[in-house]
Amino acid sequence: MSTQALSSSMTTIPRPEYPRPDWQRTDWLNLNGVWSFRFDPDNEGISQTWHTKNEIAYDSEITVPFSWSSPLSGIGKDDKGIGWYRRSLQWKPSESDSRIFLRFGAVDYACDVWINGTHAGAHKGGYGTFEFDVTDAWAADRENMIVVRAEDYDNDYQARGKQGYGEIRGIWQPVWLEARPQAYVRDAKFVTSMDGRVEVTASVIAHEEGEAELSLSFAEGSIRHTEALKLTAGENKVTTSFIVNDPQLWSPETPHLYEGELRLSGGFGTDVVSTYFGIREIGTARFGDRGYRWITLNGKPVYLNGTLDQSYHPTGYFTYPSDEEMRDEIYLMKRLGLNFVRIHIKPEEPRKLYWADKLGILVMEDMPCFWGKPDETARVSYESEALEIIDRDYNHPSIFSWVMFNETWGLMSGEMTPGLTSDITKRTGYQPQTQEWVREKYRWAKQLDPTRIIEDNSPCNWDHVESDINTWHFYINGYDEVRAHVSEVVDKTFPGSDFNYIGGNVQSDAPLMNSECGNVWGIEGGAGDSDLAWHYRYMMNEFRRHDKMCGFVFTEFRDVTNEFNGYYRLDGSDKYFGYEAFVPGMTLADLHSPDFIVIDAPPSQTVHAGADVTVQLLRSSFSDRHHGQTLKVEWELWYDSLGTRRVADSGVIEEAWNGYGVAPIAPLTVRMPKQDAVAVLAIRLVNESGEALMRNFVTFDVRSGQANGVYDAEGGFVSIPAGDFSDQSFDHQWNAIQGAKVNGVRKGQFVYEVKLPDHAAQETIGSIEILFEASAKRVLARNVEGSKEQEIGVNYMHGAAANVEYNPNTYYMTDDEKHESRVHVLIDGERIGTFVLPDDPADSRGVLSWHYQPAAKQLDEAGSYGYLCKATVPGRLAAKLDRSRSVRLELQADEGGIALYGRNAGRYPIDLLIRYS
Repeated sequence: MSTQALSSSMTTIPRPEYPRPDWQRTDWLNLNGVWSFRFDPDNEGISQTWHTKNEIAYDSEITVPFSWSSPLSGIGKDDKGIGWYRRSLQWKPSESDSRIFLRFGAVDYACDVWINGTHAGAHKGGYGTFEFDVTDAWAADRENMIVVRAEDYDNDYQARGKQGYGEIRGIWQPVWLEARPQAYVRDAKFVTSMDGRVEVTASVIAHEEGEAELSLSFAEGSIRHTEALKLTAGENKVTTSFIVNDPQLWSPETPHLYEGELRLSGGFGTDVVSTYFGIREIGTARFGDRGYRWITLNGKPVYLNGTLDQSYHPTGYFTYPSDEEMRDEIYLMKRLGLNFVRIHIKPEEPRKLYWADKLGILVMEDMPCFWGKPDETARVSYESEALEIIDRDYNHPSIFSWVMFNETWGLMSGEMTPGLTSDITKRTGYQPQTQEWVREKYRWAKQLDPTRIIEDNSPCNWDHVESDINTWHFYINGYDEVRAHVSEVVDKTFPGSDFNYIGGNVQSDAPLMNSECGNVWGIEGGAGDSDLAWHYRYMMNEFRRHDKMCGFVFTEFRDVTNEFNGYYRLDGSDKYFGYEAFVPGMTLADLHSPDFIVIDAPPSQTVHAGADVTVQLLRSSFSDRHHGQTLKVEWELWYDSLGTRRVADSGVIEEAWNGYGVAPIAPLTVRMPKQDAVAVLAIRLVNESGEALMRNFVTFDVRSGQANGVYDAEGGFVSIPAGDFSDQSFDHQWNAIQGAKVNGVRKGQFVYEVKLPDHAAQETIGSIEILFEASAKRVLARNVEGSKEQEIGVNYMHGAAANVEYNPNTYYMTDDEKHESRVHVLIDGERIGTFVLPDDPADSRGVLSWHYQPAAKQLDEAGSYGYLCKATVPGRLAAKLDRSRSVRLELQADEGGIALYGRNAGRYPIDLLIRYS
C-alpha cells in the first residue's frame, strides 16, 4: 500500500494513533472502527456458541472504541447486559516468529475473547488495560475471526465511578494487535530524583532461557545505559539505574520529558519500546517555623490551582473522539492559569495523560468507586482494579497523587444522606472495620508507589482515617458564609486535632488543601445554570489569605449533564467572567498566580459618597521567581459616571518580595467619589520589568443619599424607579431583585408617566436626555410555568440529567450564545431612539444584582445586568415638554423582550433618569 493510500485509510479509523505513547511499539495494527455487534438479552450466546459460528446474524454494527451507550458508537442504547462484537481480518507481523498480542485499553465490565473459536482469555474490571497472547490461535496466512463478549450489569460491587453522565458499556478504549519477539519487555517503572538519578525496574518475559542485553537510550542518545541479562523462561525482574547529568526538571511551567527507547536484544531478535520519563519529585515539607506542611514540587512549595474534571464528552461520553480533543483539554486548562486537575473517580485515558505530561499539568487521579456496600466481593474487585490503574499509569510525571476513595462512596454499610454534614448520626454507616480497610488501602498504595502523595478518602463528611494530605469538600454560597467556613477549617487544622477525622484518628502535620469547592451545591435546589464569576473571585481571595492552605479543586472544568458550574460549557465554548471590565487585561488566570495580592474585603460593600475607606491587603507567594526583588502594587479607585470612566484616587505601594507564604502589607485608605457610583478598587502586582503578575479588584456601592441620586453631569435629574410603570403589554411580566429590576417577555412595552420640575423649580428646560440600563430578556420555562426543584439524591449525584430551565436559581451566565433584542424609546408617542440590546448577560459585571441578593442560598437573577442607553430628546419635543412639564415615556421591546435595571440592580447605580438642563 502506498504512503498516500495508507494515510487515506488511517483517516477513516477513529482514534488512529497508537493508544499508549508512554509504551509504544512499531509493529501493530489498530482495530478501531466498525465491528459487527449484537445484544444478548437472554444470555444465550455462549450456549449457542456464537463465538465459533460465522453465520450468526449480528444484527447491527458498532464503532469501536466507543461505548455502546454513546452516540459515536452508532448504537446509542444505554442497555445493561451483554453485547457481542465480531471482526474478521488478516494480518501478520513483520517478523514471522513474533508473538501476537491482542490488547484492550478498557472494556466494561466482564470480558471474554475468542480467536477463531479458541478462547483467548477473560478479564474483569471496567478501567484497567489488559492483553492476551493470541499467537497460537492466530493464522498468519488467512482471515481470522475475533469475537468479544462484554457483560455490564452495573453490579453493586463494580468499580463504576460517576458513569451516570454516560455509561462506559463494553469496549470503550482502543483495541489493537501488537507483535513482539519471543522475549520482550512487558513493563518498566521509572523512579526519578532531582539529582538526576533514575532507577528502573523492568519485567522481561522470555519463552526460553538465554542471554540478552537491555539498553536504554534517551534524549537523542545523549543518555545511554546497558545491562547484560541472563534470562530464565518466564518472568525476569531487572533492576538498574543511571545518572542524568544536569537534569532538566519536569514541572507544569517547564514540562521537560526525556524521550527515548528501551531495547531488549538477543538470539530471539530485538524488542524496541518507545517511552519517556520526566525528572521530578513530589513531596511535602515544613518551611520556617510552621507546624504544618505544604505540598512541594522539586523541593519547593507549589500552590495547586486545580479543577475537577469529569472527563466527559457529549458524544463519546468517557471516550474522546480524537487525540486532538484530548490535547486541547489540557490547553483549555492551562489557558486559565491552572496547574493541576483532579480526574474525578476514574483513571484518565493514557493519551490524555500523555498530553498532561507533554504540555505540563499536574494530575490527581482517583480510583473509581463502587456504589454498593463494602463487602468482600466489592473489596476484591476494587483492589484488582486499583492495582491495574496504578501499574498502568505509574510512569506519568504529571500524576502527583492517588486518591483511593471519594466522599465515602461505597464505604457505607448503611444509608447516608449525600453532601457535606457534620451530623455524626448521618455518618454511622462508615463502620470501624471499613475505616481500617481504607487505612490498609492507603498504606498498600504507599507501598506500591512511595513517590506520590496518597489520600485515603477525599471527604465531604469529615472522615479521614490516615492520609498524606488533609483535604475537605465544601459547597457554600455567600461571602460571609464562605469566609467563616474556610476560617473555621483552618483554625481547626493542626497536629493532634480530631477535626475532619473519624474513629478516634487525628490529624498529622499533613498539608491542608481543598479538594472540591464551588457554589454549584451551595444553593437551595442547586445553582442551576448561573453566573459563577462573582463567587469564584471572593473564594480565591479567601483561600489565598490563609498561609496554611496550599491549593483547591474547583468544581468544575466543564459543565456536565446536571452541574453547570464549569469554567467552560460542555462543548468547550467560553463563559465570560467579565473581570476585564474592572481591571484591563484581567482574566481568570490572574486569580491563579503563584504571586498574589489578597484584597481582604468583601466583594462589594455599601459606603457613603466621599467617605474614606480602609482596605487590608496581603501578599501570598508560592514561587521564588521574584524573591529578592521589589514589586509594585499599583492601585486605582475608579468609577463609571454615566458612561465615562473617571479615576477618584490612585497610588503605588512598593513591596520587598521575600519568602514563601502569606503576610500583611500596608493597608490602603481610599476616598470614594462624591456621587452615586459603583466604584472599583483595581490593583496590579507589577515586577521590575513592568510586567503585570496578577490583577485583582473589589467594588463599592457608593450612595449619595439623595432621592434622585447625584451624578457627575450638568443639569438636574428626575429619577423613576424601574418598577413605577403605569402600564405594560408583555406576554409575561415580573419584577426581581426586590423590585429593583423589571422584566418583560417577548414583544411589548413599559409606559412611564414622568413629571418634570415645575416652572418655579426650573424656569426653562432647554435639553432633555433619557438614560436607562436595559438588556434583552430570555424567557425560561420557570418564568412561565413556575420553578420545579429536582430531588438531589444518589441518582442525581450519579449524573441524572436536569432540566435546568426549571431551576429557581438559573440565570444563564454570559457565554457564546447570545439572546438579542431591540428597544425603541418613545416620547409622547414619537420615537426618538432605538437601541440594540446584544444579550441578556449575567456575570461579575452585574455588581448591584449580586450586592442586593437577599439570601445567600437563593439566587434571584443574580449577576444580571444591561447596557447603558442614552436617548436625546429632539429640540422641538423638548420645547413642547418645557411647556407641559409632563412626559409619557414608552420603552417598546421586540420579540427579544426587555429587562430594566433600577438603582439597586445591574451594573449602573441608576433608575430611569431624565436629565434636563
